[in-house]
Amino acid sequence: MIVPKGLNIGDTIGVVAPSDPVIGKNVEELYRAKEIVEKDGFKVKLSKRLFSNTNGYSSTAKEKADDINEMFADKEVKMIWCAKGGNNSNSVFEYLDYELIKNNPKILCGYSDSNSLENIITAKTGLITFCGTNFKTIATDETDYSYKEILKRFVEKSLELGKEKTGYVTIREGTAEGTIVGGNLNLTSGMVADKYSIDFTDKILLLEDFGYESEPVAISYYLYHMKQNKVFDKIKGLWIGNYQHESGISLEQVVLDVIGEEYSFPIIKSNNFGHTETKTVIPIGGKARIDTDLEEKVELIEKCVE
Repeated sequence: MIVPKGLNIGDTIGVVAPSDPVIGKNVEELYRAKEIVEKDGFKVKLSKRLFSNTNGYSSTAKEKADDINEMFADKEVKMIWCAKGGNNSNSVFEYLDYELIKNNPKILCGYSDSNSLENIITAKTGLITFCGTNFKTIATDETDYSYKEILKRFVEKSLELGKEKTGYVTIREGTAEGTIVGGNLNLTSGMVADKYSIDFTDKILLLEDFGYESEPVAISYYLYHMKQNKVFDKIKGLWIGNYQHESGISLEQVVLDVIGEEYSFPIIKSNNFGHTETKTVIPIGGKARIDTDLEEKVELIEKCVE
């Protein structure tokens, strides 16, 4: 794997919008986030087409990809931070310059829809990318927990995973070691086959979803799609994140219904990634070990930034 360099105070952070457009109140939120980051001594560079909404529902795929490619090519930029989530970051896949990205490795971070962008870049280039809070979210969160996790991972180069309110729980006992893939369940289930699929062999699989948008029946659909494409035959362990639905039905409840007793890999749950206030930073392509006998249940076992 390619390990990106960490951040130093004074470095430039580039902001891109690979998903939904940054419009309306999002513009004000993004500029507030910019103030927070600049107050801590970083420089912020906004991509050329950050506020574009050419299609009326987002920028064009080419516009988004051009921004991402240009940020990777920009020697001044040390980290690329996704502005917000949405629905169609997968539209950029065919326009990304993977050779350029591989030759100019740097931190790429975001969550929700941008998880598909992170996973495909890791799969195509070997660059470790990161599932962590989005840029504008540091201005809208009720606390600075998720922002501090960003600084801890990228500036301090800590391997510690966030503990506050995480509530690590064992769903199925066992130990496992592997490379991390996945993130948002909806998006990950769409990457199990065809041209832009990712390899699940011997991996630790992350899964979370947004209960406001994904009903339990949709969660079941995504999981069965993965099962029918042999994903659960390949992985070493499963790490479930946040999912809150008004029905009270939990993600682990649906997972256990889908996988039944057919698989023996360990399953753990925590509330420190995904659509939650307390987001740690998890390296996609980084190595982790699950041990359900431990209090924290999972640990990162190799450096993810230089």
